[in-house]
Amino acid sequence: MKRRLPAGVPEALRQVQERPLSPLPTLKFKFATLLSAGVGVTIVIFWAGDHLGIWPSISAVLAGTAALICVRFLARGVTSPLREMSEAADAMARGDYSGRVSATSTDEVGRLARAFNRMASELDETDRVRRDLVANVSHELRTPITALQARLENLVDGVEEPEPELLLTMLRQTERLGRLVSQLLDLSRLESGSIPLDRQEFQVAPLLDHAVREQALNVGDVEVSVVLDDPSLTAAGDPERVHQVLANLLENAVRHSPAGGKVEVTARRSAGNVVFEISDEGPGIAVADEERIFERFYRADAARSSQAGGAGLGLAIAQWIVDLHGGEIHPERREPHGCRMVVTLPNAA
Repeated sequence: MKRRLPAGVPEALRQVQERPLSPLPTLKFKFATLLSAGVGVTIVIFWAGDHLGIWPSISAVLAGTAALICVRFLARGVTSPLREMSEAADAMARGDYSGRVSATSTDEVGRLARAFNRMASELDETDRVRRDLVANVSHELRTPITALQARLENLVDGVEEPEPELLLTMLRQTERLGRLVSQLLDLSRLESGSIPLDRQEFQVAPLLDHAVREQALNVGDVEVSVVLDDPSLTAAGDPERVHQVLANLLENAVRHSPAGGKVEVTARRSAGNVVFEISDEGPGIAVADEERIFERFYRADAARSSQAGGAGLGLAIAQWIVDLHGGEIHPERREPHGCRMVVTLPNAA
């Protein structure tokens, strides 16, 4: 894309040689400089030829050649970013988003080059996310499908009998597939903005009780308690989507809590907002993972299997829903150990 000068040439001199008009602020000044330089060179050579007694035709040829060389040298900095953008755009059409253009000037072409580089970076990141999403979805779907296929083949071949325990295992694999597909659909709709929020004022206590009852089958030896400062506390938003957020957070808290541990769900009003907190006594979240736990398919505990640790979509969906409400969600440390997920919803209809 770009011709390179020898490594020993100082950077300032390299910039001057590659783009001599870069310091000029606008294209108008650059084109005026090009025109003035071409006319000036032509006048000087004609004047010199007249004083030296050179034929006018020869002076015209010499003046035109010198003007073209001067203009071509000065125009390098004007046209080179456009050539680089054209080559990078061709590479993008072939699926290569790594190309960038030099944006050293301050004129319109320089601003266009910087905007082009931002666009290329965003496309590169989008393509990376797409590849990761396809790979993760393929892995998450393949695991339960493979298990189901193996068990069904055993049943068909008569290797295993259709015992209740086997059928229950197959049912759980099917339910896991259903949850994963539902989460993927929810995430896709949330990202595209195709899920409208049914905003209304709702009672917080029944919503928390419903979320806790849903986790009754997954609780095991974990004790789940609900604490409300005001039993008549109300919040503004889409109650179904807020329930989805709390259910995802509660499921994570129960899953990561040790046997005999406690999970506490609290709701209170603070500075005109409604704050939900889900606290557990698990291992907590490492500092290095705090910035990534809301990424799709990311698991803070890499050693945990996908079956035991979920698909890694619950927190991503929760963040999307909270953002749509104009709220905030973040993790906090709980002493002496554990994690506290805090959701703040603005109490405005």
